[in-house]
Amino acid sequence: MNIALWVVAVVLAVVYLGAGLMKVAVPYKKLTENPNMAWAGDFSANSIRAIGVAELLGAIGLILPQATGIAEIFTPLAATGLAIVQVGAIIFHIRRKELQVLPVNVVLLLLAVFVAVGRFASWG
Repeated sequence: MNIALWVVAVVLAVVYLGAGLMKVAVPYKKLTENPNMAWAGDFSANSIRAIGVAELLGAIGLILPQATGIAEIFTPLAATGLAIVQVGAIIFHIRRKELQVLPVNVVLLLLAVFVAVGRFASWG
């Protein structure tokens, strides 16, 4: 089970590092011009950056505490936070009728829940 939790956490961390870096580093105008990021136009540049920072912190939190053995409770908390981000994304995309992206959001949600539950169960 520990190996599965590590594999899923690393996959999630890579996904969220990429997504977060893009939201933080790519200029807002360029992001909103990307057809795959059309939704970003519904948010301010600062909101998009905040989402990106949350994704980056979540990615770090999935790996660093567990890998170092320091404050390991932050790993399931990070996974829970990323699950909450996905719930928000799912609701947002449903409202925008962007149903084609929902499978990705649902998979990321389920993977984050798996890590959260698995790490909470083994914590302590």
